[in-house]
Amino acid sequence: MHCVRKVNESLTWVGADDRKIHIFEGVYPLKRGMSYNSYLLKDEKTVLLDTVDKACLETFLENVKYALDGRKLDYIIVHHMEPDHSATLKTLLDYYPDVTVVCNQKILNMIYQFFGSDLKLQTLIVNEGDTLNVGEHTFHFVNAPMVHWPEVMMSYESKDKILFSADAFGTFGALNGALFSDEVEYEHNYLDEARRYYTNIVGKYGPQVQAVLKKASTLDIKLICPLHGFVFRKDLDKIIDKYLKWSSYTPEEKGVLIVYSSVYGHTENASNILACQLVEKGLKVEMFDLSLTDVSVVVANAFKYSHIVLASTTYNMGIFLLMDNLLHDLISHNLQNRTVAIMENGSWAPQAGKLMKEEVVKMKNMTILENSVTIKSSVDESSLTQIVSLADAIAKTF
Repeated sequence: MHCVRKVNESLTWVGADDRKIHIFEGVYPLKRGMSYNSYLLKDEKTVLLDTVDKACLETFLENVKYALDGRKLDYIIVHHMEPDHSATLKTLLDYYPDVTVVCNQKILNMIYQFFGSDLKLQTLIVNEGDTLNVGEHTFHFVNAPMVHWPEVMMSYESKDKILFSADAFGTFGALNGALFSDEVEYEHNYLDEARRYYTNIVGKYGPQVQAVLKKASTLDIKLICPLHGFVFRKDLDKIIDKYLKWSSYTPEEKGVLIVYSSVYGHTENASNILACQLVEKGLKVEMFDLSLTDVSVVVANAFKYSHIVLASTTYNMGIFLLMDNLLHDLISHNLQNRTVAIMENGSWAPQAGKLMKEEVVKMKNMTILENSVTIKSSVDESSLTQIVSLADAIAKTF
């Protein structure tokens, strides 16, 4: 049976939730599943905007059939060819062989890459600034390369002032019957997952996101319809402001993220002592143990906060593996414009601090504090003095 929601009188959500998925893209753990959004517009012509992941094929086809209500499908606009949005495209074409696929040339090339060069389909190739009129509604096409694949485009429907934003403005998590962000406690329950989604999947491509946001700023947008997560119809400025900050690598909040890797608890103890010192000075602190926290959560919080403390034991004369992996992720996601402090531990030859600094300087506009902490096995009076001094040095940068 069908499960659809009306966006407005002309537009219907025909996507699906997948609560069985626990790992997204083979990397990111999910606690609340994932939504795959597809939308059907009915005017003089009918237009389907994107498809869904193969896990939701049956539900998707039932939703499309119900929403069409006996009408033929005239167009399908493909904004993004990642399989979580396109894996069911070929099956849809089998059901609706007369449909015209609307896409740019790069998308068409990828359609053939995924489904074979012998695939038979009718196409309408659109470029930046092209339009498609389907009656009272007109789609305007905007290229959005590297947000977050090179073929991505968005579309703006000018009658109802809707931005179909592809993967931008999405979030992890199933919709659970809701459709609009104002139907849930979005900032309390979903913003962290929206941040984790953006920073880990799109975060590397801040300049490209900025370019698209600049284009979007010229449009009168009343609704944002992403391919994952909720439709935005209220307080659009709030989510756009988050994207402006995330894509410009501007901290959302003044605060200290303390991330530690500890084998026997001594580096953890030093981190806790530092946290107490900072909170007593009135600073906001967030802490994560890398042995217990997925790196995607830490990356998201590194984008959130202005200051980062990296605390690692020395392991095999190098950085502890989990911390080394985090630093690799922060570099690959293009993090910049942060103040960083270093804490190291090593029972006979502390090396982690020096090596962590060498990784941090690979990121742009990172301020590394001269004050640092070296622990030899466990915190003693000497290292405690260093921790207190580091807390003072961090506080002075606020």
